Amino acid sequence: MHSIAQPATLCLLKAHQRWARNNPCDQLTGRTVPLSANEGLERRAGALRLALARSSRIPSSNCQSEKKRPPSAMLATEQKESGEERRTENVGAAREAEEERRLRSSEGGAIAGIPRHEWVSIQKPTRYLGNEFGAVHKEWASARVRFSLTYPEEYEIGASNMGHVMLYTLLNDQPHMLCDRSYMPGTDLALLLKKYQLPLFAVESKRSLADFDALGFSLAYELGATNILEMLALSGIPISWKERQASADGKWDVEGGSWPLIFAGGPTATSNPEPFADFFDFFALGDGEECLPEIGRCLDTCKAEGLSRDATLFRLCTTVRGVYVPQFYERLEGFGGAVFPIREGVPERILRRVAAPNPFVQIGLVPYVETIHDRLTVEIRRGCTRGCRFCQPGMLTRPARDVPPEDVVQAVEEGMRRTGYNEFSLLSLSCSDYLALPAVGLEIKNRLKDDAVTLALPSQRVDRFDDNIANIVGGTRTTGLTFAPEGGTQRMRDIINKGLTNEELLRGVKTAWDRGWKQVKLYFMIGLPGETDADVIGIAETVQWLQSQCRDRNGTAMSFKLTVSSFTPKPHTPFQWHSQSTDELRRKQGLLKAALRDTRGISVNYSTIELSAMEDFISRGDRRIGAVIRRAWELGARNDGWWMEYESCYKKWGQAIKDAGMDWKYRQVEAGEWNVLEKLGDGQYRGQGGGGKGRLDRGPLADPRLDMPLPWDIVDTGITKWWLKTDLQRALEAATVPDCSHSGLCSECGVCGDEFGENVVAEVPPIPAYEGHQKPNSDRIQRLRVRYGKLGTMVYVGHLDLQKLFERALRRAAVPVSYDSGFHALPRIAIAKALQLGASSTAEIVDIELYRTTSPAEFREKLEAQLPEGLPIYNVEVIPMKRADGKFSDSIGQLMQSIEHFVVIQEDISPDEVPAHRDGSSTAETSASDGQSEGATLAEYRGWVEEILAMDKCKLELPGSKFSARKGRQKTKAIDARKPILGLEALPWGAGPQALWANYGGPERGPGAVTLRYVSQAAQTEPALTPAALVKLMAKVSKRRFVSLHVHRSAIGLAEPSKPQVDTRYLAFLCRDEAHAAAYRQFDGTSRIEQPNWPGYKKQSKNVYEASTYAREMAQNSKGQKLASVGTF
Repeated sequence: MHSIAQPATLCLLKAHQRWARNNPCDQLTGRTVPLSANEGLERRAGALRLALARSSRIPSSNCQSEKKRPPSAMLATEQKESGEERRTENVGAAREAEEERRLRSSEGGAIAGIPRHEWVSIQKPTRYLGNEFGAVHKEWASARVRFSLTYPEEYEIGASNMGHVMLYTLLNDQPHMLCDRSYMPGTDLALLLKKYQLPLFAVESKRSLADFDALGFSLAYELGATNILEMLALSGIPISWKERQASADGKWDVEGGSWPLIFAGGPTATSNPEPFADFFDFFALGDGEECLPEIGRCLDTCKAEGLSRDATLFRLCTTVRGVYVPQFYERLEGFGGAVFPIREGVPERILRRVAAPNPFVQIGLVPYVETIHDRLTVEIRRGCTRGCRFCQPGMLTRPARDVPPEDVVQAVEEGMRRTGYNEFSLLSLSCSDYLALPAVGLEIKNRLKDDAVTLALPSQRVDRFDDNIANIVGGTRTTGLTFAPEGGTQRMRDIINKGLTNEELLRGVKTAWDRGWKQVKLYFMIGLPGETDADVIGIAETVQWLQSQCRDRNGTAMSFKLTVSSFTPKPHTPFQWHSQSTDELRRKQGLLKAALRDTRGISVNYSTIELSAMEDFISRGDRRIGAVIRRAWELGARNDGWWMEYESCYKKWGQAIKDAGMDWKYRQVEAGEWNVLEKLGDGQYRGQGGGGKGRLDRGPLADPRLDMPLPWDIVDTGITKWWLKTDLQRALEAATVPDCSHSGLCSECGVCGDEFGENVVAEVPPIPAYEGHQKPNSDRIQRLRVRYGKLGTMVYVGHLDLQKLFERALRRAAVPVSYDSGFHALPRIAIAKALQLGASSTAEIVDIELYRTTSPAEFREKLEAQLPEGLPIYNVEVIPMKRADGKFSDSIGQLMQSIEHFVVIQEDISPDEVPAHRDGSSTAETSASDGQSEGATLAEYRGWVEEILAMDKCKLELPGSKFSARKGRQKTKAIDARKPILGLEALPWGAGPQALWANYGGPERGPGAVTLRYVSQAAQTEPALTPAALVKLMAKVSKRRFVSLHVHRSAIGLAEPSKPQVDTRYLAFLCRDEAHAAAYRQFDGTSRIEQPNWPGYKKQSKNVYEASTYAREMAQNSKGQKLASVGTF
């Protein structure tokens, strides 16, 4: 029951048994050879171990010696079983199903081959479990083609990427196709993979990435290329296509030992695939919604026909539009890095794919950890025809395609109810250019007004921001506003074709100020072509002018957060021929800092110039950059997009460039030697007409460099180079080009036609009446107490993530949850006590308050349907909302009195340590009859427990919080560890509740292993003793070292609800009122009056003097002298 994870060698061999069932591929020769089962498994494991060792920087000699080891008896037994299973097809299928179940589950003390107790050391281990709400989990055996979409960034970035989720959903919707996911592992998981010599795995199936037919990487950022190499190395897959091709012989079959096909897509790949061509078998250029399913069907056919790796790639590039296979093209010297076909039949240029956006397939996963875009995202428009001359996405995504407004409304409404998110975003390169946005946004807000939702918009055009847009933004909380003027002066904005005037800028910002926004974020760029110092200082002057126009009566001005980025020239834009200078960028940053130095209410964030230089170096490179990328990875470059490490990152890349025999001036990023606007001067081209005289793009002064081949010419985006040159000339003249989607004027860029389609502009529906921001219902009508467990892989979900999990599950269940009335309204959900990461429990409690009465049975049924496996509900009961005195009853936090834990610990003994007991005898001599062979005995544990219980006080030093350390406070805190202990006892191994051992996540029984049961007080006014503190207390008393193997919470003790305190003054008021009413009834002879209408009387009145005076006056009449003392209680 409590088995440890299998040894690393056996794990590797079992994970790759299917390679032995077919003709295994010999890693040394690259050829398919007939081997026995044991030999095939041993060689495959040795090859994978060799690759993993290289990625771990382990000397290869160790790996070679590992390969020469004879199979162990365990391995022989395993292979004997495999041979018997191969005899019967049904048995083999059953074994495959069992293997699938085992890999996905956490049984056997391991997850993906890593012992469960090691997962606790991983930061946010839920990132790698693949158990999100909405995860597909297709059966492995049911698929003929298996994809893994591998995102080369951390989970929080990849899981919130709309394209990643959309393609995952689309591929799993295809028959006979399976799609799993994988992400760049954190340093902690990468170290564990190397420690146990395991390959990187896909999060759902937990299978090695080498098991899949195709791995699809998303190339969204140039510096993310080193992460891709790291993921391949961690998977044991050769880095380059040449290395993978070298071992290919005969039919391509991953189950038979072939390497998977490695491909890439995304904006960076579509822009210029050449810098990354060494590492990928093929690229999928453009939109992937139609392209990837076609690739899957093509691979299915190729596998059925038994084609070789080379023939499969040839079939792909000749039958699937948008597929580019680098090995069929070659770079020629003297042609600017451009490539040309060397294989007959392949296309000369690759047409990027264009697809219509479908918002319904973008509703997918709901992660259990907070992601960077932790909300529902629905695309409303793809493509942009504004024509900003610096903007690569706008050039790569033409034509513009609007989503029908009714589809947007339906997708958002359906998505919010299916996912449980309380925030959504409408996505487009320029949301304001979706003319139906006001009507769509208001319709959504009106429909979901009772659901406490918030709308967040990305950066938008300030000239289209009006009252209608202001009405749809926000909801339960106010979201920020972001505008992108880009240039600080009108001249600069005309050069880049921004199409924005100072008056339009002021009108939009002033509207935001009048509608209650006190802060606005603005994006600017420096280093643009034709920019002067006056344009740089103009950024400061423009913001200061806006601030002066947005002030209230008290003189308080609007504050601004500026993001000033360094311009990086991109392929397929009119500025692709421009060169950048890092020295000039530093000087201009200094100018702007000086201009804003004494301005209040303006904060500025500057992009890192070194990162911009590296982006430029790669983005406009050719195939020679591949050697630089590989060398940078070998030097340790990882996650280079994060600015925190930019200095070391810049040094590594600089060294890699030097080692590859190149220098930074490859693209003139240091000296800026080629800048057509500054070197020749834009004045030379103005006002010179007559047959093209003086033009840069044609005529006597035409620059021949504009006609030279470029590395990215292999990609046909639809925009002609002739148009890019012409638009560059217009930039010299500061001439603007209108938006063809809305102006009706075609700029003749070359996109529209049969290959890429036409602009699709949706008809604008009427704008509905705005019904206002609806506040969430804060009525507190009913309180339900839910008792539940936390088991299985859900033990790795943190406390804050668990809180959000319940919030979203309740929203999906459409339960009438009450919200508080704070500025940021939150649902009234109270979890009893935070449970440490990795601990299991069968005693968790959560209180949920509702604004409408619901039966517990109905509530339980709805909630159970939305909770994941591992969070079972045991009971739901109604708790009185109020006490007898009308006040709200005690919260769960106020009622907590005690907590019972079971903690499995063992003695931490080094290999060279021989533990000695207090009497001097060795462990072996005094081992207990319970089977312990070394370490502390159960009797010793019980002695230490008695010693603890006999103490009056015990001071214990514990680590302080990270917050305290950041504030400069003490990094440790002292507590009295004895005071919270209400009970403590030592139990033998295996004792305790069944749920403890059913969810045990530690290794097999080790030296001095024992189970501790302890009860700690948990009142709010007193500190509790955590399991970690208990282990430390045992170590202090015993003078030994212990390690915690597993923690299980078995009970939470609750106190009796507090009784109302007698309010004697309030009771006196009630008595007086009743006496006054009695006197009134007696003297006028009428029946009881519920609300007497005589002076001074109020029901439950506090004005005792007036009521008493009136009673005395009535008592003095002829009918009631005996009641004269009624008003004097």
